[in-house]
Amino acid sequence: MSRRLEPDVATWRKSSYSGGEGGNCVEVADGVPGVVPVRDGKVADGPVLVFGASAWSSFVAAVRGGTSEAA
Repeated sequence: MSRRLEPDVATWRKSSYSGGEGGNCVEVADGVPGVVPVRDGKVADGPVLVFGASAWSSFVAAVRGGTSEAA
């Protein structure tokens, strides 16, 4: 089964790690079962990277913990 993410109808939110002054802006889409779509908020119609939910959770945990490796 193949699903297509429609970035224009996804609910995007800005990462809390993105700067508040319009610089680096990473956005993630919520509510997509099993995956986490990620895009550059400055290029909303640009490419979207899609990560498995467990891989994304490991990445976020590593960033929060200040480690250099994600499990």
